[in-house]
Amino acid sequence: MGKLAPSILSADFAELGKQVEEISRAGADYVHIDVMDGHFVPNISFGAAVMKALNKLDTAPYDVHLMIENPDQYVSDFVTDRTEYIVVHQEACPHLHRSLQNIKAYGVKAGVAINPATPISTLECVLEDVDLILVMSVNPGFGGQKFIPVALDKIRQLDTLRREAGYHYTIEVDGGITLDNVEMVKAAGCDIFVAGSAVFGAENLTERVKEFKEVL
Repeated sequence: MGKLAPSILSADFAELGKQVEEISRAGADYVHIDVMDGHFVPNISFGAAVMKALNKLDTAPYDVHLMIENPDQYVSDFVTDRTEYIVVHQEACPHLHRSLQNIKAYGVKAGVAINPATPISTLECVLEDVDLILVMSVNPGFGGQKFIPVALDKIRQLDTLRREAGYHYTIEVDGGITLDNVEMVKAAGCDIFVAGSAVFGAENLTERVKEFKEVL
């Protein structure tokens, strides 16, 4: 069964706590936290303080996506009792294996993301160590973009690799996920689906989460 991770990048920040509790009660499996620094990606979102402010609420576990330069310096800031995954970008980590081990040292599952133009082959040496691989299906930095179809090929490659070699990583996809394409992405081998505007842009968040969950 696929899992849903709504991205709070698309939430109404004036109602953030309320909306995060609502999607969690409705059945969202993770709260996807998109952290942007204005350097690695051309946008600034929010930092650890905003995420930690949600700790006092009743929420799903955190799936933290660090779209930032020098992520090793900030990993500890995003470690909480609710943090299940911390994901760094292959393109931002010159010593990727070390970065993944740094995350695991905090007792958190370690993930790596790849941009649309980055091939699967760049992850060859960490496939045994990584807990999650995030396939970006848009160029990171902004919400509301359209799904880039080449992501499907990457998901299929990763799914084939893990079955043939016995790897245990989870496959996640982020960008342009909607009710119209989520079933197709699931069929390619994806496990966790990040949806931003497709969830938070709905008039009824609870019903939208349930609609996604029914498909997944």
